[in-house]
Amino acid sequence: MAERAQRSTNIRTELQKLGVAKVDLAYKAVQDGIVRTEDGRLIARGESGEQPLSEFLAGFVRENPEFLPARIAGGTGITGTQKAATHANGGAVDLDKINPSMSKEELDRVRQEILRVVTQTPRGAVILAL
Repeated sequence: MAERAQRSTNIRTELQKLGVAKVDLAYKAVQDGIVRTEDGRLIARGESGEQPLSEFLAGFVRENPEFLPARIAGGTGITGTQKAATHANGGAVDLDKINPSMSKEELDRVRQEILRVVTQTPRGAVILAL
């Protein structure tokens, strides 16, 4: 059981080093092909023969980029510089911190900032229809 836990930890750690965002999902996809050798090394056995763990996982990540974080956070029209918007009263709204457990005051502040941003174009003109 301890061997299995150590194997799992080693695979997950290597996936994290490669930048995988969905570690649990990637782990489930690769775990069956990874075994420990008699000398204690983890290797992958697949169609291309035996490979060291790090080499196999790097190839897996290259072939399956959907396990990596999105390249453009936020979708169309959102850039990295817009992630934290400055609020009129000096506070910042961090989009990653918006969640259902926020206080009523925090949620009101976020709503006001969203309203401010969506009602203005980059040139400061007001959008008439929301």
